[in-house]
Amino acid sequence: MSDAPLSWNDRIVAEFRANGGYAAWSSPEDFAAGRPVPPRVPGLDGPGMPLILVHHTGARTGRERVSPLFFQPVDDGWAVFATHGGSPHDPAWYRNLMAHPRTTVETGDEEVPVVARLAQGEQRARIWSRQVALIPKFAEFEAASGREIPVVVLQRVTPAAAAGE
Repeated sequence: MSDAPLSWNDRIVAEFRANGGYAAWSSPEDFAAGRPVPPRVPGLDGPGMPLILVHHTGARTGRERVSPLFFQPVDDGWAVFATHGGSPHDPAWYRNLMAHPRTTVETGDEEVPVVARLAQGEQRARIWSRQVALIPKFAEFEAASGREIPVVVLQRVTPAAAAGE
């Protein structure tokens, strides 16, 4: 085992798995000291960040990866947001999901097979406006990025669909 410090994502993933599917909010002091979970986000209740762990395969490398992502429940699945913190570039997980859309999501108590697809038109507008209402910082990310933030829907795969029926 390596003595290298865990990356931000690795630390969040470890906490998520150790605590039944959530990473507790940090105090401002914890966050300033380097704990990777931000302080409580206004408008979000609960014991911690509303996260899912999204598994994805590298578009170029083929390596398996896991990303902890904010989500919004959508029908029988989840919407996730490719903000990349306001960067003008899409995050790697987004490119990976578009290249390899069949994957899994960890919700804390189960691992769920899903298919990723880009939300478009009215669906994207509805999901995005709800997310911005919940977390206004997302609008700031979109403005800073100079691009429309992709909204990805991770739709639960039914057992029949997974079996190819």
